[in-house]
Amino acid sequence: LALRWMGLRLPRDRQSWTHLTLLGFLNIALPMALFYSAQTQIESGLASILNATTPMWSVGFAHYFIRDERATVPKVIGVLVGFTGIIVMIGPGALGALGTDLFAQLACLVATACFAASAVYARRLGDAIAPVSIATGQIITASLMLAPLALFIESPFAAATPPMAAIVAAVAVAIVSTSFAYLLFFQLIDRIGVGNSMLIALLMPAVAIALGVVVLGERLDQAQIGGMALVLAGILIIDGRLISRLASRLAVP
Repeated sequence: LALRWMGLRLPRDRQSWTHLTLLGFLNIALPMALFYSAQTQIESGLASILNATTPMWSVGFAHYFIRDERATVPKVIGVLVGFTGIIVMIGPGALGALGTDLFAQLACLVATACFAASAVYARRLGDAIAPVSIATGQIITASLMLAPLALFIESPFAAATPPMAAIVAAVAVAIVSTSFAYLLFFQLIDRIGVGNSMLIALLMPAVAIALGVVVLGERLDQAQIGGMALVLAGILIIDGRLISRLASRLAVP
């Protein structure tokens, strides 16, 4: 529907669909299966911290595979500051379980590496395939991979009928949090590059906490406020424009 509304169409050549199939496997099928399986064994706080390693992978991959996205000192410092903010925000106690469920934690790290690698792969495809077509094609191919596995492994038709609230939630996750999010995400990669786009991994916990305050009436504590401040500082360091402006104003002729 989005493609038709924007006057675009999916590619029709075999080479493009080979790329979209690899991207669907690398960006959705494999990492989502790993991450959701891991979260049945480790706490969500630790999973969030491990997910926040995505920008670290992306900076490294982009440095070696994309000429105009070299790793710089501000980028590395900014990612580390933002990652520290995630730990502060969620609580260092979440790191206490680090190393106990080693397979699940390694699964999370492999998943985040897949996210970063797929972003680099999508950036390299951007010249040949429109970002919206990339988003649509990879969701189609990943769905074709995962649907048979879900039917075979989990036998959903043998389970009890889910309540309407769960069905509505699943549809909302599919449309808003997956389809619409990927449409935005691949356009971001095309416009601002891999490294900056993958900063969403640092923003996710902050957005989740903010939504908890607005929607669920939860309260912010000092650690969460401090963690958000560090995440914001990390993003500003990576972006560099504010720091360069301040440096130019403070410079002595």
